[in-house]
Amino acid sequence: MSKRILYWLQNDLRIDDNPILSELATEQCALDIVFVINPHWFKNNNYQQKPYGVHKQQFLIQSLYELQQALIERGQTLHVLEGEPVSVLKQRIAEQHIDEVVCSELVGTYEQRQLARLKAHCPHAIFKTTQQDTLFQQSDLPFDLDELPKSFTPFRKAMNIPITTSTLPKGLLPQPITLCAANPIELNKHTNNNNAVMHGGLKSAQTHLKQYFSGLLPSTYKITRNELDGFNNTTKFSSWLAFGCVSARQVYKAVEAYEHNQITNESTYWIKFELLWREYFKWHALKAGKSLFSFKGQKQTKPLTTFMPNRFAAWCNGSTPYPLVNAIMNELNATGYISNRSRQIAASCLVNELGLDWRYGAAYFEQQLIDYDVAANWGNWQYIAGVGVDPRGGRHFNIEKQTLQFDSHAFYTNKWQGNENTSKQLDTLNEVDWPI
Repeated sequence: MSKRILYWLQNDLRIDDNPILSELATEQCALDIVFVINPHWFKNNNYQQKPYGVHKQQFLIQSLYELQQALIERGQTLHVLEGEPVSVLKQRIAEQHIDEVVCSELVGTYEQRQLARLKAHCPHAIFKTTQQDTLFQQSDLPFDLDELPKSFTPFRKAMNIPITTSTLPKGLLPQPITLCAANPIELNKHTNNNNAVMHGGLKSAQTHLKQYFSGLLPSTYKITRNELDGFNNTTKFSSWLAFGCVSARQVYKAVEAYEHNQITNESTYWIKFELLWREYFKWHALKAGKSLFSFKGQKQTKPLTTFMPNRFAAWCNGSTPYPLVNAIMNELNATGYISNRSRQIAASCLVNELGLDWRYGAAYFEQQLIDYDVAANWGNWQYIAGVGVDPRGGRHFNIEKQTLQFDSHAFYTNKWQGNENTSKQLDTLNEVDWPI
């Protein structure tokens, strides 16, 4: 009887440069490929935000659908189930008589705890994890994780390591395990949102990868990357990277190919520079553990903030006294995407102008952003709040200066109706809840 393997998909929704699939393709086994949708993703958390907003939900379903079709072409199938992952997988491992479980090794502390719980519930199964969401393997790092540099620059200078990608052998994948748990989720009813900036899925990711590197866009990235609006001003790979529809290694190798065949300049270097920033946050998240979500972050003392729900609601709804910030939040709410510059401005406003607990902003971004990445999101929010890896101790973006520099003619603000709900004052109630 051949070995029975369960592949637990998470943020690795691709076939190309998927080391787990590449290895499984050489196995003599029966294979069960499973993705579990957790109902808690759609319920409010401690910050009264949902981990998955509507835009992220849609991108996920699109990504699962495209992966399902690609697996069918290779003689496999994808089972999308719903429920608490440990409970669902524990039951499936028992029902399917699974010998081995393979999955990506994730950097988030909650995901690591989840995997540890599953291992404890299934002591008879072998568990194998592979790092698929990073440019490098941990064994490739030129230092122990405990010695990870406390800021980005020394990390970048140390990472002169070749980057390679894996290739899936041609032919069919191992035979699928046909027994299916009750009520699998149908993916062929996924809907399209007219406001969507990007379409989820591995094919969509590859189409964008080819289109982006087929022209002049990579050679002008450093010039345009700080613009607030415009699809072609930034690479837009982040959403597909977040779900693993494309790997960071594939993007990095595409930049290197562009440099070899077209041009090498500051802009192409800067794309790789940003991928290294992403990489640094991954390893920082793994090292930081639960302190990535701590109010005081990586510091010894807590920041001096308060929480005023009316201010937070105004920030979320785009009704602050700052038209540019309102426009940014309106775009985020409508599309599930905003530029990196917009994120910095909005985050700085919440922390500095509104004086609020940065964790609420991080949780709202987690809910709204299609390209939410636990390491980059919470790491960047700590960076802005002055409790992260920024050696300068936080960043305060002058909103008036940012408006003059990036939206001097108010094109962006008008497009996203930043003036429509602008409040004249920051608060409508005083410290004892009397109207001002």
